[in-house]
Amino acid sequence: MYYLKHRPCLCFFEAVVFNMRMTSIFKNFSKVQSKIKAAELASGREPGSVKLLAVSKTQSADKVSALYQLGQRHFGESYLQEALMKQWQLGAYQITWHFIGPIQSNKTKSIAACFNWVHSVDRLKIAKRLSQQRPENLPPLNICLQVNVSNEVTKSGMSISDLPELVKQVEILPNLKLCGVMAIPSPQLEYDLQRKPYQMLNQAVGKLGREEMTTFSYGMSGDLDAAIAEGATIVRIGTAIFGRRKY
Repeated sequence: MYYLKHRPCLCFFEAVVFNMRMTSIFKNFSKVQSKIKAAELASGREPGSVKLLAVSKTQSADKVSALYQLGQRHFGESYLQEALMKQWQLGAYQITWHFIGPIQSNKTKSIAACFNWVHSVDRLKIAKRLSQQRPENLPPLNICLQVNVSNEVTKSGMSISDLPELVKQVEILPNLKLCGVMAIPSPQLEYDLQRKPYQMLNQAVGKLGREEMTTFSYGMSGDLDAAIAEGATIVRIGTAIFGRRKY
């Protein structure tokens, strides 16, 4: 394990606390996997049709390593410098890195070079920069367009009405592969209310007639079941695996 390999001088107390935390993560990870399988079954989905993206932002490289040992390969990050440090620490691992946070123009070069997926493209300027700055030796960057389905002023993402035009503009950029859409609806406690924003976005995507847009990055710890019922192909789960974040 990364932690034990690179920190041989752990005191006994630190080792005990670390092992307790890792045991909790292992149990949580298993529960999340079981919940995804159950939601697939309940929704009539094919087993394995939903990919788990472990949201590792603010989590240590040790915890990422622990999940990797259990077979998890896809990890999501929102803070570039933190992500780059973890990529360096875990460079020997075959991890598929997803950038899922808001994107500033001055960060696009590193994102284009160091990530396999970007879920949070919401304007043409960012898409063009990612395409221009994607290294020639790498395959096209997989991207999702982020849609602000709840029209929240505090969240990134375009409006649903802007989606058709941005799709036309982005799909012709040479070094990007437009895979689908991402959404982070406002939190709702009721199951039916959780499903409605995804239903709206599904209808909008369906009207586009783009067969290649098959990725639906929907759902987090609080609305996983509703997201899978509405066609999620990637669920972004952090809290349910790692526990509440400490910023």
